[in-house]
Amino acid sequence: MNALPDAEGLYQTLLAGVKPLMRDHTRLVGVTSGGAWLVERLQKDLGRPAAPGVISSAMHRDDFARRGMAASAQTQLPFDVDGSDVLLLDDVLYTGRTIRAVLNELFDFGRPACVRLAVMVDRGGRQLPVAADFAAAHLTLPDTQLLALARGDDGSLRFHVEEVR
Repeated sequence: MNALPDAEGLYQTLLAGVKPLMRDHTRLVGVTSGGAWLVERLQKDLGRPAAPGVISSAMHRDDFARRGMAASAQTQLPFDVDGSDVLLLDDVLYTGRTIRAVLNELFDFGRPACVRLAVMVDRGGRQLPVAADFAAAHLTLPDTQLLALARGDDGSLRFHVEEVR
């Protein structure tokens, strides 16, 4: 891959794309860690009064035995999940396995009325039937590369590519 996507530019596209998905009582929930960073900014930029949620896929991953517990934040849902309208946010959608694990975690807390998904980048390569309601960008990478979002000390976002073994 020659040029990495501009994460700050894609955030602005995500912000514009999420607005039509919002309803009066929509609760934003970010998937740790990149999605949690996005939700933190979106909550402020959308002027949402209620605190956003953060959700971890760690306990429901199908590769838990190999990966173990990640050092990322644990699930915090400061609202009643039963009957709620949830908009999940993540940085990169790839195989769909993280979203499957996140949905299992979410349903451990209750039964939402509706769950939708918005992502900064959809890189294809799905292994499960998962689709985003909104993706700020679509891009293709080799299976040997992982696209990861990073956050600077000033809160700025940037992408980097990691080689996977």
